[in-house]
Amino acid sequence: MSETTGAFATTALSGYELLADPQLNKGTAFSEAEREAFDLHGLLPPNILTLDEQVSRRLEALRGYETDIERYAFLRELQDTNETLFYALLVGNLEELLPIVYTPTVGEGCQKFSRLFRKPRGLFLSIPHQHRIDRIFAHPRFDHVEAIVVTDGERILGLGDQGAGGMGIPIGKLALYTGCGGLHPATTLPILLDVGTDNPDCLADPLYIGWRNERVRGQAYDDFIEAFVSAVVKRWPRVLLQWEDFAKSNATRMLERYRDRLLTFNDDIQGTAAVATGALLSAINVTGVPLTEQRVAVFGAGSAGCGIASLIRAAMVDAGVSESEAAKRFYMVDRDGLLLEGMSGLAPFQLPFVQSKQAIAGWQLNHPDKIALLDVVRNAKPTVLIGVSGQAGAFSEPIVRAMAECNKRPVIFPLSNPTSREEATPVDIEAWTEGRALIGVGSPFPPITRDGARFKVDQTNNSYIFPGVGVGVGALAVGASRVSDGMFMAAAKALASVSPARNNPKHNLLPPVSALREVALTVALAVALQAHKEGLAKDIPIDQVEARIQAKIWTPRYVPYRRSDRA
Repeated sequence: MSETTGAFATTALSGYELLADPQLNKGTAFSEAEREAFDLHGLLPPNILTLDEQVSRRLEALRGYETDIERYAFLRELQDTNETLFYALLVGNLEELLPIVYTPTVGEGCQKFSRLFRKPRGLFLSIPHQHRIDRIFAHPRFDHVEAIVVTDGERILGLGDQGAGGMGIPIGKLALYTGCGGLHPATTLPILLDVGTDNPDCLADPLYIGWRNERVRGQAYDDFIEAFVSAVVKRWPRVLLQWEDFAKSNATRMLERYRDRLLTFNDDIQGTAAVATGALLSAINVTGVPLTEQRVAVFGAGSAGCGIASLIRAAMVDAGVSESEAAKRFYMVDRDGLLLEGMSGLAPFQLPFVQSKQAIAGWQLNHPDKIALLDVVRNAKPTVLIGVSGQAGAFSEPIVRAMAECNKRPVIFPLSNPTSREEATPVDIEAWTEGRALIGVGSPFPPITRDGARFKVDQTNNSYIFPGVGVGVGALAVGASRVSDGMFMAAAKALASVSPARNNPKHNLLPPVSALREVALTVALAVALQAHKEGLAKDIPIDQVEARIQAKIWTPRYVPYRRSDRA
């Protein structure tokens, strides 16, 4: 264990034990005095490097690999060896490394997690060991935890059930909490709830590291979640808990069940909604179509799609549209076509966006028994098309061209991750709309050519939202008692406020990825002030909010060590 006091830190670890601690290890940057004090002579080569020199060396080594999955594995090993160096590398090269640390490469990292597994990070909590959760949490190494990202691995990006391999998502998300938001890595904890898997490839893989059992469902699953949440609240009463990549059948109901018991949110539902809403608010500056006149088609009517619709609808209501009228502006399309009144099997969160049969009475359809996305675009003439379906190519040429026919500047956001699951590529959208579309994608794509020049496509990714939300609420900054929908609206508006397109409609809708750390601060301040406005952070004077946020920002740098006799 270590303790930081002022400009130095104290630790009782020495020798190999010190070098094996990723939070304390400096590698070749240990000074001569530290090598003497901590018995490191002979364990390290004699040349002493600065952090900047180490970053340069690691960046050169990283770029020497041929594939992104090799680079992913390299960075994961560096994170498990020297966290300060890992984050210094990440913060200084966000645009280059974000696609490797997170989407799209993290998807392949999850698929190959069992083969890449080297050193434990975070916690694997399995149903057979449910009775041990309190004991596992009790270890002193977790005393300073302030932020948890948890998944059960069932709906990893657009890849589906990855079982224990889903742990790559919490690890990646928390890396961005630190790299983009500035949370100290010692305060973060990734957790995988291992309830089995229905992925036959995992179950048949002799190298699979998870619980080799079919996925547990029903009451046993709910009891396990309850045991987990109860243990979290008991151990860390003020912790921020982020739910990640749970299946549609569980995501919304878990959020609703627990959002008033602890500080919690679901990034797939609320974070995705905030970044999509922020990007749409930015697009209005370019299209000239006010929010009160927008019509939105969403392909993928699951928890993420309906979360997006809910927040945009709330923004419409704020702009003066009645709730009933705003709901009619949304056309939610799922595997069975447009959501219509009378459909069986609709989830409660889908019901507000069901279209009446009267509304589509005069539509011309390709097939009378199913209203497909192309039918929606041709008849409803939406101004915005959003994809969260995980179905590559779902935005076909006829669909995109139909959007271009009914809009001078169509807004088209294929947001599914990873890249292989995007509904359309930016190159195709650009070509099919004659360069008139405002494009936002969930994963990074190469620049397109627009007006004879290279144009970077907006990566409409949750990384613009969740790091700032995490920093701006809870024990992390203002001690909020819950994460409200209003905070995500504040986050969306804060993102739109820094849109380059506000000053020049030919510029991007969102700031560059390289500016994510600055964006996170803007979002953090907005959500913290919203928490204060809603009376959810009464203990913090409003004039202290910004200072509290700034005090939480950790910058990766080495501090001198002093040896302590305390173990």
